[in-house]
Amino acid sequence: MPVLTRALFANRLDAQVALTRRLVEVESPTTEKDAVDALGRMVATELRRRGAQVRVEARAYAGDIVVGAWGGATQAAPGILTLCHLDTVYPLGALERQPCVQSDGRLHGPGTLDMKASIAMLLTVVAALREADLWPDRPVTALFTTDEELGSDHSRALIEALARQAELVLCLEPCLPDGALKTWRKGVGDFDLTVRGRAAHAGADHERGRNAIEELAHQVLAIQRLTDYAKGTTLNVGVVAGGTRSNVVPDEARAKIDLRVMTPAEGDRVTQVMQSLQPVLTGTSLEVLGGINRPPMPRDALMAQTFERAQALAAGVGLAITEGGTGGGSDANFVAPLGVPVLDGLGAQGQGAHSEREHIQLGSLPDHTLLLAALLSRW
Repeated sequence: MPVLTRALFANRLDAQVALTRRLVEVESPTTEKDAVDALGRMVATELRRRGAQVRVEARAYAGDIVVGAWGGATQAAPGILTLCHLDTVYPLGALERQPCVQSDGRLHGPGTLDMKASIAMLLTVVAALREADLWPDRPVTALFTTDEELGSDHSRALIEALARQAELVLCLEPCLPDGALKTWRKGVGDFDLTVRGRAAHAGADHERGRNAIEELAHQVLAIQRLTDYAKGTTLNVGVVAGGTRSNVVPDEARAKIDLRVMTPAEGDRVTQVMQSLQPVLTGTSLEVLGGINRPPMPRDALMAQTFERAQALAAGVGLAITEGGTGGGSDANFVAPLGVPVLDGLGAQGQGAHSEREHIQLGSLPDHTLLLAALLSRW
């Protein structure tokens, strides 16, 4: 009888690393549709080689989404959905400055950790389970989105629709640096603040002007003070702009604000506060646009129960897994409010995502790949 063991994936490590390298070397910035589509075609080919029925969901302003599906013996039963994204944060040409290289037990390169190693993990698991006659007795759907790094606006509806049909959703974002799964994530919001004042000559007519940058400075301080570490709430004014020349009183200034919250209620509260901001200086006005774009993924009773079951399945193949959380968002955030069991952080282990230090730890791949295989085949 076939047995699911670490050796099954340790023996495939070289091929898995080679596949990861191939994926990394197809650059796929979110904003470059042609590049993302090229990677999508490559992944679609790999899925078909592994027996998947593949469909491509066309998108006009983002990369085309790839969906691979395998039916189980009981195809009417709810299945398992896996979530990966094809896009990265790196511009075209990043590989010239940051080549994909293997050294000291690591694979370095743009997008290795977030999340092309995860795509290779999934493809490796599918091939191994099919070849070892360990394929689950249920449908499996693999979703590869293309705009995760910019908020998944073009993917969200499909993510939610497929998740509602699933018994379990597995998100292959990188695990925490210590190897732990992610059983909570903060919700993510963003706001655009525009301040309008009145332009005037800074020397001859200064008193008639209404300085939008001065008003923005008052608002920046007020917004930053909304941060409450005890609640896990943070606001960050990350971009400001305004004015034209130093001798002109500026009539417009703008800011972009990032919001992170632990609970939906806190997201609603801060959103209301942001939308209720009032100007300090007479003669200025404010416009606030935005809100929560990724709901929180809290560690609630369902998440605790889901992780406990995953722990038991992991122990059955000789693995001990731990859990943690992060302020960052992922496509798993969209699943949590649906009441569908979801596990996140099932991807590769490494550090430096979104930076020139990005890498994965190759020695950890067999264990993480084995865990994914156990969840897919034994849930």
